[in-house]
Amino acid sequence: MDHIAPLSVDEDELALLTDLYQLTMTQAYWKEAMTAPATFSLFFRRLPPERRFMLACGQQHAAERVSRLRFTDRALRRLAEVDHLEPAFLDWLADWRFEGDIWTLPEGTPVFANEPLLEVDAPIAQAQLLESLIMNLVQLETVLASKAVRMVMAARGRPVVDFGLRRMHGVDAAVRGVRAYRAAGLAGTSNVLGGLRHGLALNGTMAHSYVLAHDSEREAFRAFARHYPGTTLLVDTHDTLEGVKTVIALMREEAGLEIGAIRLDSGDLGELARGARALLDAAGHTDVKIVASSGLDEHAIEALIADGAPIDAFGVGTRMGVAADAPVIDLSYKLVEYAGQPKVKRSPGKINLPGRKQVYRRHDAHGGFSGDVIAGRDEHVDEATSLLHPCVVRGETVPEAMASADAARERVTRDLERLPAALRVLAPGDGDYPVTLSEHLARRAGEAP
Repeated sequence: MDHIAPLSVDEDELALLTDLYQLTMTQAYWKEAMTAPATFSLFFRRLPPERRFMLACGQQHAAERVSRLRFTDRALRRLAEVDHLEPAFLDWLADWRFEGDIWTLPEGTPVFANEPLLEVDAPIAQAQLLESLIMNLVQLETVLASKAVRMVMAARGRPVVDFGLRRMHGVDAAVRGVRAYRAAGLAGTSNVLGGLRHGLALNGTMAHSYVLAHDSEREAFRAFARHYPGTTLLVDTHDTLEGVKTVIALMREEAGLEIGAIRLDSGDLGELARGARALLDAAGHTDVKIVASSGLDEHAIEALIADGAPIDAFGVGTRMGVAADAPVIDLSYKLVEYAGQPKVKRSPGKINLPGRKQVYRRHDAHGGFSGDVIAGRDEHVDEATSLLHPCVVRGETVPEAMASADAARERVTRDLERLPAALRVLAPGDGDYPVTLSEHLARRAGEAP
């Protein structure tokens, strides 16, 4: 029988989660004795068509992981099987440690094109080796957090719960996605491992199979409500409004039977929610909530609320779990400085900003965001807040610089209110949020080789 591979990467193999060219370039730097300090910048050049901002997520998680990265004996034995990697280089990797600095945006920061989500300052053979891992970690969480926050905006204060585990792209995405969802402001998840690992409330009810396994819908509802007082009952297995009537009849027949909500999972959700609300209210059950699911995304939620549908909470699955409309961002990790000299890639459409940088956010008289300035790391911009801060220094994490899950969530809630109204619109568009370069950085970009 073949060995059963682990479901995700364990700590012993994490250093192998890279592209071959990262290792061959690092070996070349080692052979050429290229040890000068370098700076690599992680950024995207353009927003996806459906996004007016992205929510930076995963960059501090990535920084913390790479600060602990090691080439274990097990990893080195595997690398010995790879062509082009020399034994002496593998010996060097055995002592490899990240000894540089990593500057990041705080988790949950709204971010725009060309603004660094993080910058790595380290000897080039250290910084280069981190590219693939950092991009993988940040790409996923930023994409999912940016999709999830649109659900939160669309719901206008109503809870949104993640139901997407079953159709997400692999177990790692499903678990790490919950971390992004918590930052974005979701109320809960059905994903047990993700919720327990990342501190997001667990929510879940029943599937249609539970109803079908019983002799009648009434019997299924009664049994489940007795098992789990205050539960949510799925009422659309056969006829949705008849299911609601069955719930009402059970509460009338059995004093003390606690049913907290009903869930609608098919059909015209708005019309069915109105019908269900009318039946529940007429029976005196104004406290029973209505939860809606079934192929929802931010546009469907926005339309239901605009239409006045009496829905109290939303369960969202596939379209959020795979960020269906914008599953990738144009994320890049580029060398911007080496041996004290700024570096620019000038390929058409792929130009990067040179040198170590800082992002400054300006505020209007009411505390709202009015625009950003991308500047050199050592520059100061008056009446603006610097966003990039060191969270790894000389290879060690700076605990007080790391945003907790609660802090990231609070930042998102606070910053959403401070974004210009044009950026909180779900329709495609850029929102005309000004992001400018300082005079010094603009001049350097024109002069850099």
